[in-house]
Amino acid sequence: MYPNEDTSHTLNRQRFSFTDPTVDTNHTLNRQRFSFTAALEAFLDPVVAGLCLFGALLFHGHDIEQVHVILALIVFSLMFPGDAYFHERTRRVIRKKVTGWVFFSVTLCSLGYITGYASHFALDVIWTWVVTTPVALIACHMAGCQIVARVLATENNRTSAVVVGCNETGLRLARSFVDNCYLGVTFCGFFDERDRRPLGLIGDMPLLGKVSHLGDYVRQRSIDRIYLALPMASQPRILRVLDDLKDTTASIFFAPDIFLTDLIQGRLNDVGGIPVVAVCETPFLGFNGAIKRLSDIVLSVLTLIVFSPVFLAIAVGVKTSSPGPVIFKQRRYGLDGKEILVYKFRSMTVCEDSGAIAQARKNDPRVTPFGGFLRRTSLDELPQFINVLQGRMSIVGPRPHAVSHNETYRKVIKSYMVRHKVKPGITGWAQVNGCRGETETVEKMQKRIEWDLEYLRTWSLGLDMWIIIKTVWVVLRGDDNAY
Repeated sequence: MYPNEDTSHTLNRQRFSFTDPTVDTNHTLNRQRFSFTAALEAFLDPVVAGLCLFGALLFHGHDIEQVHVILALIVFSLMFPGDAYFHERTRRVIRKKVTGWVFFSVTLCSLGYITGYASHFALDVIWTWVVTTPVALIACHMAGCQIVARVLATENNRTSAVVVGCNETGLRLARSFVDNCYLGVTFCGFFDERDRRPLGLIGDMPLLGKVSHLGDYVRQRSIDRIYLALPMASQPRILRVLDDLKDTTASIFFAPDIFLTDLIQGRLNDVGGIPVVAVCETPFLGFNGAIKRLSDIVLSVLTLIVFSPVFLAIAVGVKTSSPGPVIFKQRRYGLDGKEILVYKFRSMTVCEDSGAIAQARKNDPRVTPFGGFLRRTSLDELPQFINVLQGRMSIVGPRPHAVSHNETYRKVIKSYMVRHKVKPGITGWAQVNGCRGETETVEKMQKRIEWDLEYLRTWSLGLDMWIIIKTVWVVLRGDDNAY
């Protein structure tokens, strides 16, 4: 990529060449080309699921017929590419495999039942396939980790790379190369303009010389990749580097210092052919937004139907236990910081919704005895499924805070308002990770916000399903922070 090319076209064509070390450096770097690792990650899950189907058929003595092959092809097309990566922690991989497969199999079986397609399959085959596939997915992923590590250990299967810029971005890039064997990258060292005497190590990583020496080094050593971790203000220097590298075959990638910010769904896009970098964006655009909304509607309708007797019983209990309305309405911040009305079963003797509102605390005298039971079991939140149907809330998302609390914390916690890039939720990533209940200190609220932002950065439908499952477990187990 050279300065005299059509820059907008080149950047748009190389949209996946930008590196984001603050979000998921290993994943981004690993997907820069269709390598052996990326290919195995993409094909492993759909192939294993199809083979498990054939295995279940043979195990129960059934012949593999055309209808079974069609189902295997459908499964392959829906599961391709796989979404678990070899560099991820085992715990996260297990979570993604289990929740993803549960959601996938339930959806597929429901569609098969509705269309009548399921009648072509014996029930014992279906159950064997559903139960054994997640186990096989996890086992094959673990085996794949070992295979990839061995393959990439050979020098012929590795890619050489240098980083230009000894700054925080460059150091994080280099550390990713050194620590993650699945990237298949041999890190050769840094180039930096600053004078360091003697030239030696930056930590345990070599400094190879000044930027002016880069071209000669790349040509002599046949370096495969160059990562420019230079400040965005250094445009003239970047252009000189690109000009010096125009007679090499090295792939060149930018890792600008903009990625040191707290990116939320950072991605490269274009507006009329002009490349733009999203620094803070909602994950629920386009297809993701439609899937999120559809799942909210389906689960809310099912919940309201199944729990309708519970709604009636709670309404009677609230009305007879203390004077006041059954439903408590409070102003909260919703999507994009706009005010919404959130419904709850009243659990207190007061209905505060203005001024400085004190959070509920342990042994709070405002909480009625019946209200205490509702709060401990989270049954007071059930009316919020109506909010979900109204489109004001989602089942999973950052929990909405009272308006007065928002106005207090937005001034003292960095990125506090970013959590409002999505609809608030009945349950959230923070709540199932222990950040539930009173936040009497700024540090506790800060921790809750960190979990909320992590949810925005890493959202997937599988993560939503996992949060719902953990919420049910937390409620059944009991939470000392719920009062």
